[in-house]
Amino acid sequence: MTWCAYRRLKLKASKTELIWFGSRTALSKMATNWSVTVGSVDVQPTDIVRNLGVLLDSELTMKQHVNKAASACFYHLRRLRQLKRHVSQDTLRQLVSAFIPNRLDYCNSLLYGLPWSTITPLQRLQNAAAQLVLGLSPRDHVSSALQTLHWLPIYYRIQFKIALLMYNALAGRCPEYIKDIVAFVASNPGRQQLRSAARSDVIVPRCRTKFGGRAFSIAGPEVWKRLPQSVRSADTVRQFRRLLNTHYFQLHFWSYLTVLLQFLT
Repeated sequence: MTWCAYRRLKLKASKTELIWFGSRTALSKMATNWSVTVGSVDVQPTDIVRNLGVLLDSELTMKQHVNKAASACFYHLRRLRQLKRHVSQDTLRQLVSAFIPNRLDYCNSLLYGLPWSTITPLQRLQNAAAQLVLGLSPRDHVSSALQTLHWLPIYYRIQFKIALLMYNALAGRCPEYIKDIVAFVASNPGRQQLRSAARSDVIVPRCRTKFGGRAFSIAGPEVWKRLPQSVRSADTVRQFRRLLNTHYFQLHFWSYLTVLLQFLT
């Protein structure tokens, strides 16, 4: 409040929120009556806060955020379904693309490392959107529909966002706070002559817990390390996005076709 007052700004204490982050065990050991006094207002702790449109719960499970995003998108799908008989398939696809993918991709890098059961609502939403565009019934298999529409599944869309951040970090097109937490081999003076430096390899920090592996400092290098050299060596961001999309598309649907052929034979 002193900082704001010195710069002729006003801090609204009534809109201030407080949340404690930690594991379920750690939170259960804490006193529930801890609060922070801002001016004349006592700010009590809450279990969920909104930051830049993202719902953060005290255990960082992201379940509330996923469910909220899926609920909002299903609302738009129900509205678009009413237009299905009055527009062409191409127009319907453009309408769905205008309302759904941007909500699926917004801050989706925060969902890396979460259990599949947590991000299932988003995948179910994408399946419903593909079925609406192609006029399929809920019982039809959706993998071929996603392949026809050239839509990456949610699992690979999350990795796509992280890989793009890593490419921008290597090219110096990202904020300094992101660039500083990623260590490329080429940035180490003693290892610049190694072949790993020429391949744009990155140093993957060690992590003992699955929760810690969700941090970008861990997740970014892991996703980048799994990319082929032909994708990492792209000259421009546009070329990198195209190669990365093709790589993930083939990685998912080729494995699906292989399993399907083995089942049929």
